[in-house]
Amino acid sequence: MKTNTFGISREETSMSLLGSTRRDFLKAAAVGAASLAIPGCMLVGEVSPARRPNIVLILADDLGYGDLSSYWAKDLKTPHIDNLVAAGMRFDNFYANCPVCSPTRASLLTGRYPDLVGVPGVIRTHLKNNWGYLSPQAVLLPQLLKKAGYHSAIVGKWHLGLESPNIPNEQGFDHFHGFLGDMMDDYYTHRRHGINYMRLNNKHIDPKGHATDLFTQWAKDYINERVKSKQPFFLYLAYNAPHTPIQPPKHWFKKVKKRETNISDKRAKLVALIEHMDDGISKVLTAIKQSGAGDNTLVIFTSDNGGQLGVGANNGPLNSGKGSMYEGGIRVPMCAVWPGKIKAGSRSDRVALTMDLFPTICEAANADLDYEIDGRSILPTLLVKDQPPEDRFLFWVRREGGGYGGRAYYAVRYGDFKLVQNSPFEALQLYNLKDDPQEKRPLDKKHKMYQKLFTALRNHIIEAGAVPWEKYPVKLNR
Repeated sequence: MKTNTFGISREETSMSLLGSTRRDFLKAAAVGAASLAIPGCMLVGEVSPARRPNIVLILADDLGYGDLSSYWAKDLKTPHIDNLVAAGMRFDNFYANCPVCSPTRASLLTGRYPDLVGVPGVIRTHLKNNWGYLSPQAVLLPQLLKKAGYHSAIVGKWHLGLESPNIPNEQGFDHFHGFLGDMMDDYYTHRRHGINYMRLNNKHIDPKGHATDLFTQWAKDYINERVKSKQPFFLYLAYNAPHTPIQPPKHWFKKVKKRETNISDKRAKLVALIEHMDDGISKVLTAIKQSGAGDNTLVIFTSDNGGQLGVGANNGPLNSGKGSMYEGGIRVPMCAVWPGKIKAGSRSDRVALTMDLFPTICEAANADLDYEIDGRSILPTLLVKDQPPEDRFLFWVRREGGGYGGRAYYAVRYGDFKLVQNSPFEALQLYNLKDDPQEKRPLDKKHKMYQKLFTALRNHIIEAGAVPWEKYPVKLNR
């Protein structure tokens, strides 16, 4: 019987585990450790139902931890995102749920680990290179917000399915204006593999212009339309920028080259693409303010994974970048602004993941969440209320191409300790992030935390193995 690194057989990972819960699995790994129960969202009643806020969630694509001038960048100017960071709470230890796109987006919209809702890897056009299918059992954020009286929209990149039922309007969103697919082949023609995935709800559209400009304008249009109603709204604005192709408008590239005299063309193109997005975000924030909704709008900004090193990204002092389970692949910038609620200029070193935004938004919106998820609300932290210290295992999983079953990449963290495997062909490495934040000095396998983390990760893999991630049966000649 063939087994993987964790001694798990293919039969074992495919067995039914529907009678087991996450708590059952983690108890086995917690011998000698603190309690690891993961509760459902408990609403703290901080927000009056009569005064539900509008919520705008802005997600950048492949924006590195060091690619904002408010974080680490010296050759890049993002004044509008910087102002957003200064107006609310900045997180220094915020993590994407995966070092690639689709899984993080699945976690954002479900509050679950991505491999537990059928998205362990990137959802793509072609079956042979597709590594996810959003579970029919998954409950998405706009579905809960609808019950709380919200109108919900996604503008921009979806990347969780290309056909019914896994398209935005069938997953709870009232309005969709954007791109169904993953990366665009060209920011101006908006195709992927020559296929037009641009939609206005279920209608094919073929707009002219740079995708960043289009998404910015469509977000403004939505805000200006919705403020005419007394109904609160949730806007999920997902830019393709600064994902490849690195294709900024020419005048933005020229502007960067003129200002940064020693910058390479490769780096200048990425900087220009980011600065162009920053300018677009400023227009969206201005629309919120001018609409009169600014005082009662919660704005959250973050990225879906770390920056891609091959195109000149800067992940600050972190090791590696997009695709990697090292910190540079998964730690991302994040801030939240809510006038009168979140203190301007505040900062948190609390460890949180993308999936935690799901219960946070539910709590802010007074949306009932009466079932158990993996995410934990960080609203108490944002409102400077008491919140227990972080006490849970955190998991990262990524599947990618390479033969039947593909390759898998893993990481698990508890406290300051993190166990990483960036390739199925290398040994797992244990790091103490407090003493070794750049992950350069792996600890001995005999360290007491190695087995605890190993066991927890192994159990998570077994649990996720019961969740289908392909719409069609696997073909052995894949």
